[in-house]
Amino acid sequence: MDGVLADFGQAFREVETRLFGKGEGIGADEPAREEEVQETKARRSEDAGLSDRVALEAGASGLESAESEKISEPPDDAGAAKVAAIRGRRRRDLVWRDIQSTPNFWSTLKPIDKDAVRRIHEMMLRHQWEVFFITQRPKTNGETVQRQTQRWLVEQGFDLPSVLVLAGSRGAAAGALRLDYHVDDSAQNCLDVIADSNARAILIVPDNDEASVQSARKVGIGTARSIAECLDILEEVARVHSQPGLLQRLAALIGWR
Repeated sequence: MDGVLADFGQAFREVETRLFGKGEGIGADEPAREEEVQETKARRSEDAGLSDRVALEAGASGLESAESEKISEPPDDAGAAKVAAIRGRRRRDLVWRDIQSTPNFWSTLKPIDKDAVRRIHEMMLRHQWEVFFITQRPKTNGETVQRQTQRWLVEQGFDLPSVLVLAGSRGAAAGALRLDYHVDDSAQNCLDVIADSNARAILIVPDNDEASVQSARKVGIGTARSIAECLDILEEVARVHSQPGLLQRLAALIGWR
């Protein structure tokens, strides 16, 4: 959901700005830069890591307590960097606490592409697909994560959505559901899917991140620049599905093995 259909990154930045302002706190010149990286890019591939089964940074979604850590101001650069990191974690914790105390927070997010969900719905009906929306969102005040996500999808144009809230591996879920395709903005999730299921994965890599594209394709993960481009790919896959030669050429272009 987040980073593919729902713009969680923008919502996170808005909460951070409301709490800390645009010109205060850690990274005051770009108040959401670290969180933006943590919540989006850090979940994608890193050039060296993905080709070696991808080592991703820990996301900001894991609420870790830094309240008991003592902060001092060592004179050396390494000590100063450690202090900044501790303060950054505390700041992220405060943003996440605000998010989790907001009633029905997940139903308030803006879409990344205002037409994407409606287009998925139309393609589902036309191709008779079974579509599942998978998320690892933490709970907030208000309704359950599943119901918040369902309401959001209905508002975006998808009636009767199947929403799965998972705490474990996407690969295990993809295998159990016998999925054909999985779309994600997390390289680790894509790796789990191709390792533990027969599904083909498409990693959304915006911002012309060519290193991530090449790294993903080395291990057989397809790539797209946006959810719109991803849906174009799936539309073409559906069109040539009964033509093995064309399907094989398309797979090579996308990055699938």
